[in-house]
Amino acid sequence: MSALLPLFPLHTVLVPGGTLVLRVFETRYLDMVRECGRNGSGFGVCLILAGQEAGLPATPASVGTEARIEDFGSTEAGLLTLRVRGGRRFRVLHTEVRPNGLIEADVHWFDADPDDELRPEHALLGSVLQQVVEKVAEKVGGEYDQVPPSRFDEAAWVGWRLAELLPLSHPQRQMLLQDEDPHARLDRLLAMMP
Repeated sequence: MSALLPLFPLHTVLVPGGTLVLRVFETRYLDMVRECGRNGSGFGVCLILAGQEAGLPATPASVGTEARIEDFGSTEAGLLTLRVRGGRRFRVLHTEVRPNGLIEADVHWFDADPDDELRPEHALLGSVLQQVVEKVAEKVGGEYDQVPPSRFDEAAWVGWRLAELLPLSHPQRQMLLQDEDPHARLDRLLAMMP
């Protein structure tokens, strides 16, 4: 199944379940946010392969994540701020640039990750994530304050949270985003461990 999705190319990678805070000031993205608000829809976040976040349309990676707006506000300078959460992953099939400079993509949605449990060879990653989450909860609290212990046994959730919270490079996160199998994603994360 494919769909049309406006894209917001960034110098970062949004993973499913992850959050980003964005400052929105360009007309094309303000228009996009209005459309998303009217339609109750999201937009796509893709890593920039070439170009910049502002100005001429950038070249986005071919795999990205749907961003759903959870909250909004404004800075002291009056810029719109958004807190978004990553949803479904997609592959870009084709892009067009609207007259206002907004990139719109025909996308194919990835299937949702299966509800598999961690395999024994990935148990270390569940423990690493528990330690990381405890440190994050001490610093910022919020959603990581009360994570049910059962989540640390879920292969997909563990992989996405490590992809979000570990100090990885953007190309490393992008590789994880492109993995279609949560166990392959965890294998890749194990290989990235020092």
